[in-house]
Amino acid sequence: MIDRTLSPQTPATAGARLAALRVELARLGVDGVLVPRADAFLGEYVPPSAERLAWLTGFTGSAGLALVLRDRAFLFIDGRYTTQAAAETDGALWQHRHLIEQPPASVLRAEARGQRIGYDPWLHPQAALERLAESGVALVPLATNPVDAVWLDRPAPPTAPAEPHPMAFAGQEAAAKREAAAAALRQAEQSAVVLADAHSVAWLLNIRGRDLGFTPLALAVAVLHADARVDLFLDPARADTALRAHLGNAVSLLPPAELSPVLRGLAGSRVRLDPEVTPAWFGQALRDAGAEPVAGEDPCRMPRACKNVVEQAGARAAHGRDAVALCRFLAWLAKVAPGGGETEISAAARLLALRAEGPHFVGESFPAISGAGPHGAIIHYRATEATDRAIGPDEAYLIDSGAQYRDGTTDVTRTLWTGPGSPPAALARRYTRVLQGHLALSALRFPAGIAGPHLDSLARQALWAEGLDYDHGTGHGIGSFLSVHEGPAGISRTARPVPLQPGMILSNEPGYYLPGAYGIRIENLLLVRPAAGLQDQVKPFLDFETLTLAPYDRRLVVPGLLAPAERVQVDAYHARVLAMVGPLLPQAERDWLAEACAPLG
Repeated sequence: MIDRTLSPQTPATAGARLAALRVELARLGVDGVLVPRADAFLGEYVPPSAERLAWLTGFTGSAGLALVLRDRAFLFIDGRYTTQAAAETDGALWQHRHLIEQPPASVLRAEARGQRIGYDPWLHPQAALERLAESGVALVPLATNPVDAVWLDRPAPPTAPAEPHPMAFAGQEAAAKREAAAAALRQAEQSAVVLADAHSVAWLLNIRGRDLGFTPLALAVAVLHADARVDLFLDPARADTALRAHLGNAVSLLPPAELSPVLRGLAGSRVRLDPEVTPAWFGQALRDAGAEPVAGEDPCRMPRACKNVVEQAGARAAHGRDAVALCRFLAWLAKVAPGGGETEISAAARLLALRAEGPHFVGESFPAISGAGPHGAIIHYRATEATDRAIGPDEAYLIDSGAQYRDGTTDVTRTLWTGPGSPPAALARRYTRVLQGHLALSALRFPAGIAGPHLDSLARQALWAEGLDYDHGTGHGIGSFLSVHEGPAGISRTARPVPLQPGMILSNEPGYYLPGAYGIRIENLLLVRPAAGLQDQVKPFLDFETLTLAPYDRRLVVPGLLAPAERVQVDAYHARVLAMVGPLLPQAERDWLAEACAPLG
């Protein structure tokens, strides 16, 4: 989320900022620069002080990369942001490229071969730089970030205090986590690992923070040693007595300025770096110190993704409370829309207020995507005062939202028909095809070892049969009171082939988007678990437990397009929603839910 009150991009400033950056590049002796949407922790969400891409280009999406050359500039975005980028950036200044279909390496090869292209080594993982190095340019690490040099009113970095994450929610003591990760280092004959991903630091030490608007992180780096000691680089002023006691004697709290001296103290050691999630700066700093950087996966990443039994129970409880708020919202919306004077912003505010009534609520897990009519076709649309649209009669309305509870993180999307008339046949048919993909994935049983990319096509097959598709992944990992987008597993053609394992939580969100008309997306969260009830089983099988509890819009379902087993699946899901959520609702909402969950027939 970018704070739009801080030096906003305008037509008058767009060209001036680009021109100022080019002057700085000339001073540094490079022909161009790469500007990612990243901070030094390489997370998806960044504080205002790291919104360099938004400040430079005007594009406020959560993923993207700019390439600025002497006389041309390119903005790389994926299919989620095609429409948004066109609306937010000056087409006379920025040429748009698809991040997957026209990757930066291909553009560098065509437009900048032989040139010196600068980069900030704090903002790029080593693996990404190695892919770019194949383009035939000379990649030049810069000692200072050139955008920072010309961003004169750049906000200060966050300074919020860090805080303990209690055992009642974490489910495992930090000491046990440290020992397990350290044992992996000893087995690999490595002396230490750099944990540059703030999510891993938060998980390992059972701490959280408020440095970001929607992800409860304290942005910090740590070095875990093979004897399970940890050097935590966090301004000591951000740690009160309670946090220091929580961390214990095995964790040394050090100011960030001590990072380089600690790395120099690892001279002669083999130090693990995860090349996918660690800034390239660390590898060079270790080499300069006389240490040997060794590529290997962050030892916290997989254990963090595989929630323990307490975290799984917390996820169920959080989704139960979230379901009450969401079903109350859907009942309210059915009553006031259409003609109730509600808008995209007011509807999202109503849902947020209902969620805030529940125990352990902290805030939204991302800015709600509340899109009426054609705005629903903008995959990561965010309503503003300038774009806020009334929710009108007889149109599709898409609401994608989630919450951070101390015991779990939620993310759910429903596409609704406002009425009072019936939906167009084409819209209902496409909604039903999206629903079929959603049902296929949620009902799947699969052998252990299957990875997310192997499953992506299952959610698309009903759409593909009619020549339709969607330009985003089908599912992403979800943290436990951490990021709403978590690796390493995902359900996408471009995801890493990480086998799904019990305890992982992933989204299931196929969609379809007709620009200028409507968007359709249906999203539930799924918990991976061992499959039960199989006969003659010769190897482990897995399936999914659906955590999200909210009805689909039956007005948009064409029962005749569903196979008998699919109709049974929808009815069974609705019966479960009614049984689990209905008793927790006031009578009026309970009556609405009973009607919304009636069998398809």
